[in-house]
Amino acid sequence: MMEENEEQPDDHQSPEKDRGRFRLHMVTWNVATADPPKDVASLLHLNSPKTPDLYVIGLQEVYSRPVRFVSDMVFDDPWSQLFISILAPRHYVKVSSMRMQGLLLLFFSKLEHVPFIRDIQATYTRTGIFGYWGNKGGVSVRLSFYGHTLCFLNCHLAAHMKYANERVDEFERIVDTQTFDCKKAPRIMDHRLVFWFGDLNFRIQDHGMHFVRSCINNQTYSLLWSHDQLIMLKEKEQLLQEFEEGPLDFQPTYKFDLNSDTYDSRLYATWFGFNGKKRKPAWTDRILWRVRPKSPPNDEPDLKDVKGRKQLKEEEEEYPLKVRQDLYTSSMEYSISDHKPVIGIFTLELTKMYQTPLVSLHAEGDWSADIDSMVLYSPLQPFPSSTWDWIGLYKVGFSSVSDYITYSWVKDDEVAFNEEVMQVFMSKEEIPVRGGECVLCYYSNSLRCIIGISEPFKVQESKVAVAEGLLPERINGLDKIARSEDF
Repeated sequence: MMEENEEQPDDHQSPEKDRGRFRLHMVTWNVATADPPKDVASLLHLNSPKTPDLYVIGLQEVYSRPVRFVSDMVFDDPWSQLFISILAPRHYVKVSSMRMQGLLLLFFSKLEHVPFIRDIQATYTRTGIFGYWGNKGGVSVRLSFYGHTLCFLNCHLAAHMKYANERVDEFERIVDTQTFDCKKAPRIMDHRLVFWFGDLNFRIQDHGMHFVRSCINNQTYSLLWSHDQLIMLKEKEQLLQEFEEGPLDFQPTYKFDLNSDTYDSRLYATWFGFNGKKRKPAWTDRILWRVRPKSPPNDEPDLKDVKGRKQLKEEEEEYPLKVRQDLYTSSMEYSISDHKPVIGIFTLELTKMYQTPLVSLHAEGDWSADIDSMVLYSPLQPFPSSTWDWIGLYKVGFSSVSDYITYSWVKDDEVAFNEEVMQVFMSKEEIPVRGGECVLCYYSNSLRCIIGISEPFKVQESKVAVAEGLLPERINGLDKIARSEDF
């Protein structure tokens, strides 16, 4: 097995079978400390005939007062709980998440792709109040998807019309300071594909309130584009020029009166008691993307750079990646915040660098809580094994890596092995008494991800528990009788 934490393409794949198209559904929403709505079906397009392969959800201003924030560090916050409760029954797994005070980033994948999402890392950068406060900044998740390096960066940048340049400075600082423990892509801009999204806070300048609202009412949004600060700054900022964005053919998403579709109508008090101006509508909430450009030639490169660029060029030619945006819009029906959510749907067309999971595993024999059980697993490709690798038992429809029933350390509980197949012991004490449909997952500590998933199998109901009347519903009933007798 490999010692280095690097992936290698599968040399045995057929070139006719290694191309894939994957649907990515992205959401960005400044929720203004509100609790989640009861229904997010339209936000996630749950009734669409085209189901996404991946969901990426970036929120800003999630409620983070001290008591709630401490509880959210122990348990999932209400927003995460909502999305997990909706997506897990549809066989999506929360692959990663990152929280920095009010900033939250969630990454979900269909179960079938999970063994091919590897080397997952997440980090954050504070930019608020001298860089020590996390009310502004960026949170990111990076990973390898079928061998292609992807990075998702959710930002909440400085507010107010006059701070456009400061917003660019904050973005550059986030991009420059965030690093990852990954040789292929140690920095954000090293990734093959980067998505930059969030409440970027860019405004529409120069135009007056009456003209802006007239364009919105007439749906002549294009008349406003030339004075959108982000579009304007792209003309002179090289970093911004590398990012693409779809046309802003939807209403500006800020600022609305709460619980309405009416743009800001409040009167703001000033220091001297006069009424301040209403906030001008703006496209503050955005989704942009960047495909890594081909390395430009360097007049005097060192040998390491030449070799690295050559490898990148060969990889790009052999394993192409294309991005197409299929939808870019706002969702006007949600009114719990002064922002409307923005949805971006993309098709990622790529050539897979591998099609085979790193590990194959399955349950040996019949499983129940009456007997100790065995897992058989086989490495299918070289990978960096570790003493901290483990195999988890999960219910079908599990929500995340940590949503296991029980687990066994691969090295500690290995009872037999040969060159091809290895056995791992799993104690009956932790196997569910009532049984159910389950899967086994192999977790690689070095790659920070699940690298193999078994086919679903049936864990039988415990015959001993049935005979002795010890099934959970019976135990719960006895507990209630005992408690009633105490009174």
